Amino acid sequence: MSKSKPSKSKPSQSTQSNGFSYTRPFFEELVDKAISHAKKIGATDAGAEASEGCGLSVSVRKGELENVERNRDKSLGVSVYIGTRRGNASTSDFSTAAIERTVQAAYDIARFTAEDPFAALPDEADIVTQAEIAQHDLDLFHPWAVNSEQAAALALECETAAMQTSKKWITNSEGAAVSAQQSHFFSAHTHGFRGGYASSRHSLSVSPIAGKGDDMQRDAWYSSERNALDLASAQAVGRYAAERALSRLKSRKIATTECPVLFESPLASGLIGGLVQAISGGSLYRKSSFLLDSLGKQVLPKHINVLEDPFVKRGKASSPFDDEGVRVKARQVIASGVVEGYFLSSYSARKLGMQTTGNAGGSHNLTMTSTRTQAQDDLDEMLRKLGTGLFVTELMGSGANPVTGDYSRGASGYWVENGVIAFPVHEITIAGNFKNMLMGIEAVGADVFSQGSKKVGSVLINRMTVAGS
Repeated sequence: MSKSKPSKSKPSQSTQSNGFSYTRPFFEELVDKAISHAKKIGATDAGAEASEGCGLSVSVRKGELENVERNRDKSLGVSVYIGTRRGNASTSDFSTAAIERTVQAAYDIARFTAEDPFAALPDEADIVTQAEIAQHDLDLFHPWAVNSEQAAALALECETAAMQTSKKWITNSEGAAVSAQQSHFFSAHTHGFRGGYASSRHSLSVSPIAGKGDDMQRDAWYSSERNALDLASAQAVGRYAAERALSRLKSRKIATTECPVLFESPLASGLIGGLVQAISGGSLYRKSSFLLDSLGKQVLPKHINVLEDPFVKRGKASSPFDDEGVRVKARQVIASGVVEGYFLSSYSARKLGMQTTGNAGGSHNLTMTSTRTQAQDDLDEMLRKLGTGLFVTELMGSGANPVTGDYSRGASGYWVENGVIAFPVHEITIAGNFKNMLMGIEAVGADVFSQGSKKVGSVLINRMTVAGS
């Protein structure tokens, strides 16, 4: 299996219009109109958000154009508060009459909703200021003026590169796709918040099938970036996807055993996701987390740290404020294995008797690191650290039980002996308890995968149950 990631490419990019139908001033007027009408009919507080998204998606398969899809959507969402009762409604009609009907609908819902003492806009002291927003140029918006013919050509180039990697063993494909998406919004509420921004996300992917007869294996690879200029080249994505598929040929089952497990870096980010879910406000106040009351407690080994940084330029989860207009900040979520903070919105913070952490809408750009990691700890070195055990490159199923932490996933990957890949394996299940898995992290690689909002190298866990034949 080849372990070198694709390099970057330089696709053409136009400086034409951003492609939106509505301007920021129009959205501001729309939102102000909704809030003003809510106050007029008796709302205690109100908030509104206007948004628009548009894009192009093109897919090809076996050298032929398969699908061209253009999307364009718009929405105005309104939240109305009558004391501690809240109502929400939305519309895609931006006419004055429709706005007033939507506000009235939200108001009527609030009238007949049970009182909730925790239902309110964020405290004014937590609201981000315009000066704070202006401090950060997050560089999130890079419209890609690619047309359907250019996108199809790029997808075909990617699929062709995959097919030509081995004309003998790669004769089929599930296709390749190019997507160019962009959106913008403006939001405001009666506690003083006003803000919005535009963002973009573009991607290129391919899924080749290797092998013949009973021995056929599929794999895939992709590149996703805010700026199309940062995408990996079509040839590199295609070749790497093909190499992954080829390396899985002649997979076999293994006997049930207990052994160390190394998660490939793209999968290791899922471990961070499970941790985030367990220490998020909704799970905590519902008491549906296996990490209840974990603040200030050890949940990972002392060599592990997790940093949250909302201000990463072009980051997938970067933002100058959260979904409620609350200020965000860079912070240590996990320091030396100890939980330093939860992920809380204003509502969940009030339910827990705590203060919001600016995480309404989710976490921001998480990075897991280990003080043990050395610059030379690439995947080959991590396999040597694994010794004899399982290297997992694909997972299936839902993962951990959020209440108990019990973990079970279908998996495939490679059996490793004495630090070297011996053969590919499939039709296995890996199982354990997520709490034990977190405490069992022995090493984090320097082979960082950073195309998502969670950034981590491959992760070695000391022991899990591998169920095979």
